[in-house]
This record gives sequence, structure tokens and C-alpha cells, in this order.
Amino acid sequence: MVDLSTVFTGLRFENPFLLASAPPTESEHNILRAYEAGWGGVVTKTIGLHPVVNVAGPKTKFIRADNSGTRVSMLKRPDTTLMASWNWELISDKPMDWWLPRIASIKRTWPDRILVASIMAGSGSDKELANWQTLVGGVQDAGADAIELNFSCPHMDRVDMGANVGKDPVLCSVSTQAVKAVAKVPVWVKLTPATANIVEEAEATFRGGADAIVSSNTFPSIPPFDPDTLDPEVNVDGYVSSGGMGGPAILPLSLAKMAQMTQAFPDREFSGIGGISTFEHALSYFLLGCGTVQVATAAMLDHAIGPNVIRNLTEGLAAFLKRNADRGWTSLEDFRGLRRDRIVAQSAIRRPDAAGYHGGYEEDAEGYAAPDLAKV
Repeated sequence: MVDLSTVFTGLRFENPFLLASAPPTESEHNILRAYEAGWGGVVTKTIGLHPVVNVAGPKTKFIRADNSGTRVSMLKRPDTTLMASWNWELISDKPMDWWLPRIASIKRTWPDRILVASIMAGSGSDKELANWQTLVGGVQDAGADAIELNFSCPHMDRVDMGANVGKDPVLCSVSTQAVKAVAKVPVWVKLTPATANIVEEAEATFRGGADAIVSSNTFPSIPPFDPDTLDPEVNVDGYVSSGGMGGPAILPLSLAKMAQMTQAFPDREFSGIGGISTFEHALSYFLLGCGTVQVATAAMLDHAIGPNVIRNLTEGLAAFLKRNADRGWTSLEDFRGLRRDRIVAQSAIRRPDAAGYHGGYEEDAEGYAAPDLAKV
């Protein structure tokens, strides 16, 4: 017998697959449909206290590559393959007072499914830290099972919000501490991948008390320019700002970020996100040590809430466990993190002749420090 359920940050999930915070999860109707489709959990669109007005143009577009060439464009064309999503939508434009009764209603309807409330405030003052606590109190009292802190939105103007928090270890730690001071449910932190060494932000976040880290959110990006009009392919009055790129193209990038963190903190909990549309994609995150994964782009392309995607994921996990029954595997926990140790430094990769290789250093060269041969 295989068991698709898992326990993550003390919460029992029917399966380890979650619908990520994205435009479709701003709708109560869509969240209920997602549970009906079989998702183990849903993360709401990010809830804030500050007024939000989104751009006067398309908020989400998809990037396609020609099958027979190298052109990459957002324009719909025949004989192309979707490679990424792109959006510059901000957090939910609906206020907390709109969200709280809906969170309560969703939990009454599906009390056994996990609902995670994504929230965001600023981090530049005691007032903003108090805003985090106000949001926490509201969503957990309404029935949210866990809270996801958005330290990752790639297109916030404020220097103390979104990815600008996730790039600053001090803000990561301080903001998480403020939340943990009042939280009665598990606290997950969604970190931006747009940082030099994500391990530093992860360490600061765990030091602040985070129960888990989610990564990666979308990568900062701008659309291509149209060769005929010379305008960005997505624009308002000819102008565009940086948005977030997700979907298949970021799978290898997100896996690299996740590998850094799970190796640095092998005993902590992580939720993988970025480029997942099939079980094989999710498996890569599980093998690195993730206890859950989250899906956005693939679900948006599949009736907004991904009924076919979640079926593929759950059937894929069940089939994988059955194929490996002779190993005694009956659940995710039996193989989680199994290949984390396969990610090594360049110097640890075998050479045809390693005798003259010194980790990139020149032996006895003037001005170079002696290599640490034990590490090489």
C-alpha cells in the first residue's frame, strides 16, 4: 500500500502538492475548485494592508520559443513551445476585511484540507512590523492552517517590501521574528531567488524562527522588444517595469537555489516551487529534500486550478512508490533528500587526469595562495 499523505511543519497533507500563491488563488471559487480537483493544499494570493492598484494592461503573459528556430516572444504564433510565464501583477488588491470571511468559509467547507495564507507588509519601521502582526492575527483567527511570508515579490517599488526584504538578511530575520511573536500556526517564508547567496537569507530567516522556507518565486525579468514597433511586447503607454518569470524555464535555476539551502540546512523543512508541471519535475525537489512542492504556471494553463496537473502529480507519485516497493518505499519520507549529496563543488567532479588539477589555482604561481589540497 502506498501513502500519498505527508506531514510538513506539523500539518498533515493529503498529498504533498500545493497550488501556489498566484492570480487564480485570489478567488474563493477557484480555491474550492482546487480542493475538489485534489490539491493537498492551497496558498492564497498575497494579502496586505496597503492599497494596491495593478497596471492598466495585461498582468500575465506567456513566453514561447519557435520549434524550428531561436525566436523567443510573447506573441502567439504557430509551431511554438511555451517556455515561461511572465507577470507584473502585485499582491491582492482586495483588503484583509474581504479575505477573512472567505478564509473562514473555505475552512468550513474543506476543514481537512490545508489553507495557507500568504501575507506581506513592510519592514522599515515598528509600524510596519506591527502590520505583519495584524495580518497574522487576522488570518489565523479566520482559520488559516499556516502563514507564508512574501519576501519574494520581484516587482515592489518599496525598498522594505517583497524581494527587497528577501535580499536583506537583517530584514528577513527581524520580520520573521515579529511574525513568530504572535503566530499560533506554522510560519513559512517565501524567499526571492534574486540574491547572491540565498543560504545567507535562509539562515537569517531560520534564526528569526521560520518553520519552513519556500523557494523559488519568479525571477526578475523584462519582456522582449517587438522588432516592428520597438516597444516591449508587454507595455502600458510604451513603458514596462521588471516583472517575474516563472514556468518551465526556471526549473533548473530554482533547483540550484534549493540545493544550496537543503545542503546547508539538511534538518530543516523546505517547499519547492518553480517550473513544476509533472511528477518528474516534483521528484527533483523531493530528492533534494523538499517535503512539499507548489505549482502555479502549469495550473494556470490548465483551467486555472490545474485539475489535470494534480491528477498527473498524484498518479505519478503513486506509480513511483509502486515501482520502488521492493526498496520498502511506501511514502515520500522514504526517499526525500536521497540525492541531496549528489550536488558537489566543481572540484569534486572527476577529471580524466586529476594529478595536475588544483581547484583552479596555479601550483607555485607567484601571488596565489596555496590551494587546500585536502578540500580539493
